[in-house]
Amino acid sequence: MSKTRRSWNFGESEIIMTIITILVAALFIGTSGGQGLTQEKPNLLGGVAPAAKLKDMILPIAAWHPYPKAGDAAGWQKIPEAVRSAHIRKAEKRLNCDWPLPKASLFLDFVRDGNRSRYEAVSFSRRQQLWELVIGECVEGRGRFMDDILNGVWAICEESFWGAPAHLSAQKRGEGLPDVTEPIVDLFAAETGMLLAWTDYLLGDALDAVSPLVRERVRDEIRRRILTPNLERDDFWWMGLHGQMVNNWNPWICSNWLTAALLVETDPARRIQAVAKIVRCLDQFLNAYPKDGGCDEGPGYWDRAGGSLFDCLELLASASNGKIDIFSRPLVREIGRYIGRVHIAGRYYINFADAPARFEASASLIYRYGRSIRDKGMEGFGAYLAGYQGLGKDSVYGSFGGLGRILPALFSLTDLLKVEPREPLARDFWLPELQVMGARSIENSSDGLYLAAKGGHNAESHNHNDIGNFIVYADGKPVLVDVGVETYTAKTFSSRRYEIWTMQSAYHNLPTINGVMQKEGRPYRAADVRYEADAERAVFELDIAKAYPPEAAVKSWKRSLTLERGRRILIAESYELESVRKPLALTFMSWRKPSVFADGRIRLDMPETPLDSKPLFVVFDKNFFEANVETIPLLDEKLRASWGDTLYRILLAARHTPAKARFEIRIEN
Repeated sequence: MSKTRRSWNFGESEIIMTIITILVAALFIGTSGGQGLTQEKPNLLGGVAPAAKLKDMILPIAAWHPYPKAGDAAGWQKIPEAVRSAHIRKAEKRLNCDWPLPKASLFLDFVRDGNRSRYEAVSFSRRQQLWELVIGECVEGRGRFMDDILNGVWAICEESFWGAPAHLSAQKRGEGLPDVTEPIVDLFAAETGMLLAWTDYLLGDALDAVSPLVRERVRDEIRRRILTPNLERDDFWWMGLHGQMVNNWNPWICSNWLTAALLVETDPARRIQAVAKIVRCLDQFLNAYPKDGGCDEGPGYWDRAGGSLFDCLELLASASNGKIDIFSRPLVREIGRYIGRVHIAGRYYINFADAPARFEASASLIYRYGRSIRDKGMEGFGAYLAGYQGLGKDSVYGSFGGLGRILPALFSLTDLLKVEPREPLARDFWLPELQVMGARSIENSSDGLYLAAKGGHNAESHNHNDIGNFIVYADGKPVLVDVGVETYTAKTFSSRRYEIWTMQSAYHNLPTINGVMQKEGRPYRAADVRYEADAERAVFELDIAKAYPPEAAVKSWKRSLTLERGRRILIAESYELESVRKPLALTFMSWRKPSVFADGRIRLDMPETPLDSKPLFVVFDKNFFEANVETIPLLDEKLRASWGDTLYRILLAARHTPAKARFEIRIEN
């Protein structure tokens, strides 16, 4: 079979650069799993924005005007009228609102029963109320929301800790209640600092009219809780300054820290010092990132990994009047294009790791990223999502601190709505370092079968023990799935993580060998990974034996997954065991309802079968396997958002387990 060498991105203008990037990465990773490599350290940002030159690159605080302030009626009139009216209506619902108290007893829920959601619901609701009021006041400009804004600002400033109970282990006194003498900068503390910094920027004059003490308090709290600890400490793990492995925390926090530093740090020297340190931190993120742009945390976290990197780069470009610009670098381009590559159809995405299968990606973020890297396909994807989400007809959605994403979304909306929509439905993609592939039957169409699969290792960020896992969709709808992750609790990121069923290989589309599941840790990885694609088929091959611990007694397990375009999917398994201790079992997690037939077929029907729906069949050797089906009721809201109320676990149990065998399973109409 001849290997296809084609661009898997969806921006035609960058085909040659993309091919070079992918082929170079492929040369380096060979077949043993690229994430184990020592990464180069190009320091992309530091090379363009060295600390010694930042003073001449970053605009002074008084000269940087990224968005119109409240009172600039002409500036806010640039937002479509329907959107402005919707934001005023939203703010009106907050008039005379209460500011729910984040009680200490609620904070302690995390250490008492593992629940983090109850406290976060109170904390997040305060922040959402505030940004909704702020945008309403900026749009309307009549002052009628100012008392409620004042109350929200003051209430948040009074909080002992701006972050989440789940993140408090970073303080020296450990989990429990926050030590106010040791400010810890986590995701949500940083988001809060950003929210208050934008509030100060947009409504500073109006707040001063109430009392100069309001803005003084806001700035003091931002300095004490965010700017000073981040400037003085190097030991926050998310900075990566002492060799720590970083993830989405790094650019997510840096985007909010950068906003606060640029907007409220009035000491010019400290302002430049903050930017310089942020550049250093972001380079730790970029230096470790796979050159193919793949996000090992999954598409649900790309929004706060690659997406937050873009937030930082957009801020730096704006605050330097374009002098700090690395959007032309291949790595930055590939990081952006990842989100379109892992798009399956509609709201469905490849959801390996802690990612939901179904979610709303940020239309504005994707459009603006595409615009910055000059990728028309990515811009079109943003426009496609904007149509899907009804942007331009209602208020712009925001979460957590809100304003850092809402402001650029509002002021780019008119341009976004002019772009021709384009859903990314590439025939194939292959990320050689991340070892993730996706292929569909028909290019530029969701019709037919879709296959995605992964290799990698079991120490990825937000890891599940899932080496060799695959998913299947048909006509844009799920068939065999990756379950995803439940609502986070204390167990999720603890030593007990792999007690959670959704993290275990026995609940992925994988074998259980001698009664043993895959093991977590970097040594547990894929080997001999191959990917090839042409007009007729796409083939993904790997050996998953090393993903299992010694007690599995497996010498080799070669899995081959083949999409025969327009026909079927073949799963070929070839294994050799050191000994046979327990019967072999294969798991298939199904969204569709299975019905087992005696002739070695399992019929898969849509949960609510449309009249034109075609069933699919899993076909296996009835002499080798016996099929059983478990119904799994879904009670967790996060899982239900992707799958509804039920999933099914198909178990193919070997009637007799030889020490060495080869067999095939087909998925077909």
